[in-house]
Amino acid sequence: MGNKVGGCLDGLTGSGAKGPVGKPGKKGFKVCVCGGSTKIGKPLCLLLALDPRVAELCIQDLAITMPPPDVLAEDLQHVGIRCKVKPYALEAIQRPVDHLRECLTGCDLVIACAGWPNNGRTHSDILKLNGSVAKNVVEACALYCPDAVVGLIMNPLNSLVPAMAKLYEKAGLDPMKICGITTLDIVRSNKFVHIETGVPIERVSVPVVGGHGGVSALPLFSQDPTAAKLTAATQEALVRHVQEGGAEVMKEMLGKCGATLSQAYACSRFAQAVLNGLGGTKTEECCFVKSSKCEGLEFFASKVTFGTNGIEQVHPIGPLSKKEQELLVEVKKSLAVDIEAGLKYAEGVELAKGGGDAR
Repeated sequence: MGNKVGGCLDGLTGSGAKGPVGKPGKKGFKVCVCGGSTKIGKPLCLLLALDPRVAELCIQDLAITMPPPDVLAEDLQHVGIRCKVKPYALEAIQRPVDHLRECLTGCDLVIACAGWPNNGRTHSDILKLNGSVAKNVVEACALYCPDAVVGLIMNPLNSLVPAMAKLYEKAGLDPMKICGITTLDIVRSNKFVHIETGVPIERVSVPVVGGHGGVSALPLFSQDPTAAKLTAATQEALVRHVQEGGAEVMKEMLGKCGATLSQAYACSRFAQAVLNGLGGTKTEECCFVKSSKCEGLEFFASKVTFGTNGIEQVHPIGPLSKKEQELLVEVKKSLAVDIEAGLKYAEGVELAKGGGDAR
């Protein structure tokens, strides 16, 4: 069985990365953060730069962002890191597919954390807005780094992943390269169990299946030895705590933003799993991908194994308690609607071929 990712700082600056530093013949990995100037992107860039396996980190965002990518890159160059940091700023009217050849060529992993916040928008409105943002990133990846793992952390994730995976499929590419980063749900579940029990968090590993956030995320406390010992009432309360985690943070932020530092931490943990796998150390992590593991749904989050070519195996949901079986029914209802919306979005959209500036 592959490694299970624990603390996101394992393998950073001094403690030794899991597995080889890079693929055979490569001196480390090239990683790009699209949306690097966002509130999630900035701390994520720092965490990725600290990983000794990352030889080159590309920070991409709009030139009007504050701070812009070139300022972030300069700031990171003052940190004691080995990797080369390069900024790529686009004007709002410039398409990534026309201008990010240098940025994306050779990338092993691309994480997209750009896009608009919900801010009271309807699902259809935010899907239209962020669907355009995600498509811009994905079509550039399709042209310049089609073999890269593309991790999305954008709203509405449960619709955007099906939409972008379908666009990859229509273009003749592997839809399994498109991954929805649901790691924050796992991170929250582990932390809440740790707080409740006092058991060291390194010994807690709660899988979360379904989708990302809200009622679509189902923590499987019965599958973790520590969490399984909690009373039924406590488990039920923690399920709600995990599902409402984003809303709770938003409330504390007075509606100005959602989780940022914890989301960056979670994205870094996802990146570690991917890089572990690419480096030859098979590693398990949960993420939202094209899957046949839940009857009636074309996309689902469950454990996957990352290997040298990305996702090598999607694992079954596994045994469920009676209560989890009941909750899964609600998860499937919620996900079915979101997935259908994403697939419908992809029906009338095609990936552009590019043809602008070589940069």
